[in-house]
Amino acid sequence: MNSFLPTVEQLPESHPVKVYYEESALIQDLIMELTAIDPEAEFQKYFNIFNQLATIEKRFARKENQLFPYLEKHGWNGPSQGMWAFHDGIRDQFRAINGFNEAQDISKIKEALPLLISEIQRLMSIEDMRLFPNAMELLTEEDWKEFYEGDEEMGWMLAYKPAPYPAVEEAYIHPGEDTQERKLSFSLDNTYHYDEGYMTPEQVNLLLRFLPVDITYVDENDKVIFYNRGEDRVFKRSKGIIGREVKFCHPPKSVDMVIRIVDEFKAGTKDVAEFWIPFKGRMTHIRYFAIRDKDKKYRGVVEMSQDVTDIQKLEGQKRLLDWD
Repeated sequence: MNSFLPTVEQLPESHPVKVYYEESALIQDLIMELTAIDPEAEFQKYFNIFNQLATIEKRFARKENQLFPYLEKHGWNGPSQGMWAFHDGIRDQFRAINGFNEAQDISKIKEALPLLISEIQRLMSIEDMRLFPNAMELLTEEDWKEFYEGDEEMGWMLAYKPAPYPAVEEAYIHPGEDTQERKLSFSLDNTYHYDEGYMTPEQVNLLLRFLPVDITYVDENDKVIFYNRGEDRVFKRSKGIIGREVKFCHPPKSVDMVIRIVDEFKAGTKDVAEFWIPFKGRMTHIRYFAIRDKDKKYRGVVEMSQDVTDIQKLEGQKRLLDWD
């Protein structure tokens, strides 16, 4: 393991691959500690180390959401399929051991840990021998320079936050404020830049239409400026509501409550209000959220309503597709 380390050590500080190898060193240390400890004699110490190792999920998320898409852009799709499945297998093992931890079933913990450790070590060996060397061959320096913003969104296992790469004098720009255009695999014609991507007006409209949630947006002047027209809205809306004052869009018995919600949102004393009511034989969840801009200035309120009848009935878990 770490046959690629001599090359990595020559990389500039905070290079994404170098950070991955700093995490690798941490993972190896945690594995050594986990192997040496007796969960029965020192359960709390074991439990703390195990939970620290479980933050490997952040590493998986960075690879899946950051590294793999760039590899796909350069024509290598293998990691997005095989290695992602490998991640999911390890995730399943962590979930199983978490169940054993809750029950403090020492015998099952001792039985499951060696396989988990073996699989993590196997994965790290593949990363070292194949994933990272190939990534260094395929990705350009410009590609690597684009990683930091997204990596920060996913997080790191490390106890410290790596410095931005490349090192910059100016302040780091949060992705939500980043308007720099990059090379993308789709056309930007007729698109607008949003916090985390680009969409055409048609795509935005389709997204809002197919969301399984009713949305109504009231601006800072208390005027209804938008609602989404889904096929199965809980509460019906019509074009006549656009431009209308919100206090005239609710039954008289609920107007006082609506006005209070808006007033509290404007004052900054509250940000969320929620209710659930039976409606036409179904359970409806209604939520109001204050909308504020980056300067925390009030910009309106969004009302979201959703039929949660079937959601309330969910129990246990479902992981398989049952279409057949």
